[in-house]
Amino acid sequence: MTADLVYVVAGGALLLAVVLPQLLRHWAVSAPMVLVAVGMLIGLTPLPDGLPLDPQENRATIVHVAELTVLIALMGVGLAIDRPLSLVRRSSWRSWSPTWRLLVVAMPLTVGAVALLGWWVAGLAPAVALLLGAVLSPTDPVLASDVQVAGPRTGEEHEVEDDDEVRFGLTSEAGLNDGLAFPFVYAAILLATEGAVSGWALEWVGLYLVGKVVVGVLVGLAMGWLLAKVAFRGRRSNDVPSVAERGESLLALAALVSAYGVGEVAGGYGFLSVFVCAMTLRSAERGHEYHKAMHEVVERLERLFTLFVLLVLGIALTRGLLATLDWRGVLVGVALVLVVRPLAGYVALAPWARAAGEPGGMTGPERWAVSFFGVRGVGSVFYLAYAAGESSELGSDWLWSTVGFTIVLSVMLHGVLATPVMKRLDLARGGSEDEVGGGGGRSVSPLAS
Repeated sequence: MTADLVYVVAGGALLLAVVLPQLLRHWAVSAPMVLVAVGMLIGLTPLPDGLPLDPQENRATIVHVAELTVLIALMGVGLAIDRPLSLVRRSSWRSWSPTWRLLVVAMPLTVGAVALLGWWVAGLAPAVALLLGAVLSPTDPVLASDVQVAGPRTGEEHEVEDDDEVRFGLTSEAGLNDGLAFPFVYAAILLATEGAVSGWALEWVGLYLVGKVVVGVLVGLAMGWLLAKVAFRGRRSNDVPSVAERGESLLALAALVSAYGVGEVAGGYGFLSVFVCAMTLRSAERGHEYHKAMHEVVERLERLFTLFVLLVLGIALTRGLLATLDWRGVLVGVALVLVVRPLAGYVALAPWARAAGEPGGMTGPERWAVSFFGVRGVGSVFYLAYAAGESSELGSDWLWSTVGFTIVLSVMLHGVLATPVMKRLDLARGGSEDEVGGGGGRSVSPLAS
C-alpha cells in the first residue's frame, strides 16, 4: 500500500510540473510555493496514511533522496555558469569576488549568528546549536533557481559579457557553499561525539576544513578534464564522431555520479567534486551546443526530484513535522531569513567592493538583493539527516521542526519577492520590458523549463 501511495504522490507531482509553468506565468508565485501548499493540503486528507514521513524513522531514505537532489542541482548549476574561472589569472579571480566574499565572510557569520541564537535564545547544547547554524547556512542550489542564471550560452551567445552580477553571485555561491558547509557540520558532530574542542581542533582544521576541500576540488578538476577529453577530443573521423558531436547528453549524468563517487572514495567532499567537475567540463569548447544539451537533461532530472521532495515536505508539514515547533524555532527561522543572512551578506559584499559595471561589481540594490535571497532548502534537510545518523543528540524533533519551518518560510517569502525584485533590477540595468519579461534567470524554478 505504501508503494502505491508513493506512485500517487509522484504522479500528482509530475502533473503539477506540467501545468504549473503556464498557470504561474504572469503571477509572482513560484512553483515551489504551490507544491509545498498542495502537499500541506494533501497532508490534511487520509491519502498519505502509510507514507514514510517520520524523519526519525526514515532518516536513511531522507539522506539519500536529499543527497541525490542536491547533487543533480549542483551539476546543473556548474554547467549553467558562463563566467570562466582561470586559476592563473588574477582578473578572473577578481570577477568572482562576490562568490569568495559570500563564502569566506557571509557563511561563517551566518553559522555563528544562528548558533548563538540557538544557544542563547533556544537554550540548545553547544553541539546542537552549532549544527543548527551549519545546516541553515548554505544557499540552496535546488530552490534558489528563481534567482539563478538560466543556463549555458552557446554559439555566438557565449561571447557576450555576463553583466548580471546578482544571478551570477547567487548561482556560484549555491554551487560552492553546499560543499563548504560540511566542515561546520563535522565540527558539530565532533563536538557531540568527541567532547572538548581541544581534543579534535587540529584534526578538524587539517582534515575537515582543508584536506577534504582540497581533495574534493582536485578530484573535480581531474574528472572534468578527463570527461572533457571524452566529450570533445574523441575520434572525429566521418564514421566515428565525438560524444559531443553525437549529442549524447547522458554524459552529464555519468559525470555527476563518477565525480561524486571518486570524490567520496578519495576522502574529499563529493559535493565540491561534482560542482568543480561541471565547471571544468563547461570550460571546454565553451561555445559548443553540447553544453546546452547536457544542461537540459540535468535540469529535467532536477525537476523530477525537486517536485517530489517539495510535495512530500508539504505533506510532512501537516503530518507532524511541525509538532514540536515553538516560539524559539520561529524566532530562529525569522531572524535567519530577515536579519542574519541579509546583514551577513551585505557585510561581506559592501567593504572594498568593485565598482558597478566591472565584472564582480554591484550597485547597492544589487548587493542587498544578493544578501537577501539566500534561499534555504533541500541541502539543509540533507545535512540534518546526515548529522542525526552520527549522533542521536543531533536529530531531535525540535531541530526537524525548526529547519522545516525555516525552509517553508524561505520558499514562501523568497518565492513571492523573487519575480518583482529581479524584474526591477533588470530594468535598472537597462533591460527592456520584453527582455525583463523573459528574465535573465529561470522564471519560476527548475519546474518551469
